[in-house]
Amino acid sequence: MQGKRIVVTRAWHQAKELSSLLTQHGAEALLYPCIAIVPPEDTRQLDRVLREMAAGAFDWLVLTSANAVTVLSQRLETMGLLTPSGLALACVGPATAEAAQRLLGMQASVIPEEYVAEALVELIKPVLPARVLLLQAEKARPVLREQLAAAGATITTQVTYRTVQGEGGVHLSTLLQEQQVDAITFTSASTVANCVRRLQAEGADLSLLTHVCLACIGPVTAQAIQNMGLIVGVMPAEHTIEGLVAELETYFSERKSALCLR
Repeated sequence: MQGKRIVVTRAWHQAKELSSLLTQHGAEALLYPCIAIVPPEDTRQLDRVLREMAAGAFDWLVLTSANAVTVLSQRLETMGLLTPSGLALACVGPATAEAAQRLLGMQASVIPEEYVAEALVELIKPVLPARVLLLQAEKARPVLREQLAAAGATITTQVTYRTVQGEGGVHLSTLLQEQQVDAITFTSASTVANCVRRLQAEGADLSLLTHVCLACIGPVTAQAIQNMGLIVGVMPAEHTIEGLVAELETYFSERKSALCLR
């Protein structure tokens, strides 16, 4: 990927890992944060549920993103609470599990091989019925809550954070017009939606996105791209930041080889 200019749409506080990996592979990372992560406007309901958790009201804690871990850690520290020792943890992927270990001191008992909600449900089913606390985003898909409940969980779902539109970074519409972008990375459906909104606010023609590789971390993000009428250029089999960068490396290597054969 030497010299390739690749846009990172993650929030400012999340962009470092992906940017560093891209740089290590010889690419230039262009920051264009399309999301920002903030707590709920009113945290009283969240705080009440966390007090119940600390008091042992749940058997399992289910976390679907590192963002939920970050806000959970902040609220627990603010209230002077700890997670109970008997609380089992399920995480949708290794990045969430790593954040839980680092910020909460909790080791995940369950991490699915495929980092999507549906796979997580299948792993939790054998321990049900159980009291499950699901902490997730304000606009999270209902599939995890619905399937856990259908499988026998006594489920409590709590909004832990909101995803709002990000700001700052490069002026992407200008770079696209000047053909100065090789790929744009998306790590959630919200990065896709807010990227489109930001470009429209900049007066950009969305057809410019057809001339660059749109790289998605997983199937939910890829579906968001397709819903916009756009084409997914890259989606790794392993839905991680490392997998995304490796797949981009392969994509550009194959394109280079194809050009050399002409």
